[in-house]
Amino acid sequence: MTRPAADVGIFGGSGLYELLAGSEEVEVDSPWGEASARVTIATVGTTRVAFLPRHGPEHRLPPHRVNYRANVDVMRRLGVRAILSPFAAGSLQPEIRPGDLVVVDQFVDRTSGRADTFHDSFDDGPKHASLADPYDLRLRALVVGVARELGQTVHDGGTVVVVNGPRFSTRAESQWFRAAGWQLVNMTQYPEVALACEAGIPVAGIALVTDYDAGIEGHDHDPVSQEAVFALFEANVARLRALLLEIAPRAARLGAP
Repeated sequence: MTRPAADVGIFGGSGLYELLAGSEEVEVDSPWGEASARVTIATVGTTRVAFLPRHGPEHRLPPHRVNYRANVDVMRRLGVRAILSPFAAGSLQPEIRPGDLVVVDQFVDRTSGRADTFHDSFDDGPKHASLADPYDLRLRALVVGVARELGQTVHDGGTVVVVNGPRFSTRAESQWFRAAGWQLVNMTQYPEVALACEAGIPVAGIALVTDYDAGIEGHDHDPVSQEAVFALFEANVARLRALLLEIAPRAARLGAP
């Protein structure tokens, strides 16, 4: 059996443009168009890890312009058995603080106009993906366990509402999301996760909380700003990188045939 080009895939988010030292850069063609960037592949122990910054080099792609289909398809063509999807997120609940990690278990899609399926026709029969539990249970448990081993503050489970961006929420929208009982707001988890599910690749979403969105009523929080988000992510990127590189070899073993 031929070994896949990569065992585990990682999508980088805001502030995570580089991950792997000593890596090789590869270009993978996809019928779904051009991916956000060329993929870098490096070996962590004996695990081949593929990294792709979803916003492209220097954050040139806004969230609604990312070619999520090409990005996920590239990972599929590389043969990855698991995808780790770190992302920046705003907290909607006071107990989830900036700097915390949340390993989400659900998403709510509030985006529009994004190409969000590989099944553009039913020529070969209907293709309706089951997405009741979009994030892989075993992969989620692994991420939570490793984060706790490393002494990081991590919340096990949470719902992320995905907005189109690139603007942030109004106060009314933020209050609406909070009243619904959701924990986080983000701009990229959909359709990335749905497409990974269609591709049959287990995925874990790892939120790094950067802000309190438009503010939480009764609490003294300034509304989110781009500068604050990028600064907090940059301040925490080293520990996020350490977490991902610790998880990747174990994720590969988890998904081994």
